[in-house]
Amino acid sequence: MSGSVDVDTGVDAGIGASPVRPDGVLKVTGEFAFSSDLWADRMLWGATLRSPHPRARIRGIDLTGALATPGVHAVLTADDVPGDKRYGLEHRDQPVLAMGEVRYAGEPVAVVAADHPETARRAAARITVDYEVLPPVVDSVAALDPSSDQVHESGNLLRHVPIRKGDQDVTAPVVVTGEYEVGMQDQAFLGPESGLAIPAEDGGVDLFIATQWLHGDLAQVADCLGLPHDKVRLSLAGVGGAFGGREDVSMQVHACMLALRTGRPVKMVYSREESFYGHVHRHPARMWYEHGADEDGKLVYVKARLVLDGGAYASTSTAVVANATTLGVGPYRVPSVTVDGYAVYTNNPPCGAMRGFGAVQACFAYESQMDRLAEALGLDPVELRVRNAMEPGDTMPTGQVVEGPAPVAELLRRVRDTPPARQHPGADPRELPGGVANTTHGEGVRRGVGYGIGIKNVGFSEGFDDYSTARVRLEIVGGEPAAVVHTAAAEVGQGLVTVQAQIARTELGVEQVTVATADTSVGSAGSSSASRQTYVTGGAVKAACAAVRAEVLRRVGRPGLLLAGGKVVTAEREVVADLVDVLGDEPIERTVEWRHRPTFPLDPRTGQGDAHVQYAFAAHRATVDVDVELGLVRVVEIATAQDVGRALHPQSVWGQIAGGTAQGLGLAVMEEIQVVDGLIRNPSFTDYLIPTILDVPPMRIDVLELGDPEAPYGLRGIGEPPTISSTPAIVAAIRAATGLPLRRVPVRPEHLTGT
Repeated sequence: MSGSVDVDTGVDAGIGASPVRPDGVLKVTGEFAFSSDLWADRMLWGATLRSPHPRARIRGIDLTGALATPGVHAVLTADDVPGDKRYGLEHRDQPVLAMGEVRYAGEPVAVVAADHPETARRAAARITVDYEVLPPVVDSVAALDPSSDQVHESGNLLRHVPIRKGDQDVTAPVVVTGEYEVGMQDQAFLGPESGLAIPAEDGGVDLFIATQWLHGDLAQVADCLGLPHDKVRLSLAGVGGAFGGREDVSMQVHACMLALRTGRPVKMVYSREESFYGHVHRHPARMWYEHGADEDGKLVYVKARLVLDGGAYASTSTAVVANATTLGVGPYRVPSVTVDGYAVYTNNPPCGAMRGFGAVQACFAYESQMDRLAEALGLDPVELRVRNAMEPGDTMPTGQVVEGPAPVAELLRRVRDTPPARQHPGADPRELPGGVANTTHGEGVRRGVGYGIGIKNVGFSEGFDDYSTARVRLEIVGGEPAAVVHTAAAEVGQGLVTVQAQIARTELGVEQVTVATADTSVGSAGSSSASRQTYVTGGAVKAACAAVRAEVLRRVGRPGLLLAGGKVVTAEREVVADLVDVLGDEPIERTVEWRHRPTFPLDPRTGQGDAHVQYAFAAHRATVDVDVELGLVRVVEIATAQDVGRALHPQSVWGQIAGGTAQGLGLAVMEEIQVVDGLIRNPSFTDYLIPTILDVPPMRIDVLELGDPEAPYGLRGIGEPPTISSTPAIVAAIRAATGLPLRRVPVRPEHLTGT
């Protein structure tokens, strides 16, 4: 066969393009099937009885009322858990159902299966539990005192991470100190926890679930059910957002227990209120910082103490506190570092993964400190940051050398040099603090501008075996070459399905690509968290495609060729063979496990070690208007710059940056779970406020593509950095407008008016 072909033919929807997401139109039009839409013949409904107390002993449980309710098929307690009684991502300390003691308000005590959801809820309410109420441990700092009541027999300290770098006795002529606090933020995903468990003929169970980590769920669910792992099969159902809140098990074991007990499919769907109790939240934090600098503004040392409230169970707190601590001085060159991070058990709601994963809390503190230091030195806040900006070859507080691009100074300059936002005209109330409520006409409105920059690790750290598995099949479908990509990577709204198809089109030169439903019949892809999936699963898909391509070229008998436009071609675009002829009736399939470069544990005494894979950076400039008399804030505009390494799907990159920034805005000025004496006071979207379209300002997004040579296509994880630096930038702007210290987020009206 002769002729030539454009090597780009067939890959116009490959990497670097922005093809339409296959789930996009369905989600916008309301036709997408989420996990709460699941249905099966003879299906029962599950409901959960939860503790009303943050801490209490269980003296007895009376199931009589529930069992007597017509339509009820099963009522289960801890005594009915067939396998391991506890589960957990890093420490298996959380009971499937409460055993002897409840440790937070909302802890599951019993589950019910009935033929109607309302029947199941009524039956659960008829269970009588005899509680001996105990005083809860709710202050994370006080919980560290040896005299405090112990939440667990092991004590209240879950992990202490010390970081020691450089001369610990160094002094500096300019010193600023501060105490900072971050409230408890919720992931606030729109689709509450839900799933469907179907008992199987082999004695196992099939679970269709909205999750972030299929194999992570599998290991915990199978062990709690007392079943071999191959008898528990998980498939990803439609996920209505995640942001870390679906990494932990919620109703998975409960639904499977009820299905196996009744022999019928069981569906569970949390209400919005129950969802607030049913998943982990962002760790509240209290942080003490001291920054020392010379007269020119060069940092000499940073000392810090961070206390993260992990709540009643561990979840991922040990990793979150490591992130907060190792990233706790920011993207700056600091010769001497003394940082101690603590994750603490309390009887507050459990906390775990949320977008930014510890880096958010630390960034608010260290960026607030940099503004205070700039004020003390009489320097422009951007100039101070630029003078201390880390560069490639610098060392982190852990001693790890920063490799690859680290454009900290460039990102800061870019947001600083973005043209300023226009002044509000004053005529349209939507452009004033308070918006359409029209509570002000601009009399007490002041404008402020603030900056923030953050650093985030990408991928799992501290020696975790972080890998992903991809299976790629190349075959003839309808007379044309087509590829099927199969991984267990969870699509949680970030666009991963689209990216996997783009990679296959690019690597195999075919237009038809199908991404199979993620399930546990293929090897683990790890969690859709830590900004890692495009890096790790993208790397696995790329490697599997390379293995398929190598077999194609082996069949052709000429290595070093390319695949493009459904053909095998030379570098000069001369056609060597048609893929249809090469494949014939013999498809090619390869499965590959792909790992990034290794990481290593931290030294338990000094916190030194190459703990992280990759670092990502983002900077923000926020402009705000504040009515200083009424305590109202309006974010006028945000400018942001971020290095993404390589934008595989540019439109999705912009969406991730805009969405992450909006979550940071929420933490800055409105989002907080109000917990009083261990009780959540606002478990609804009426009282837990998240930004709406009227709250999110215009954004100017500047995307840098400074390739990381270690990463597939040079890409850099992008999902979390926007959330990290947007919060301190907004608060800095409010400080600039008001002159107030503002050391806690979210900033409330009373913080601005003194009422």
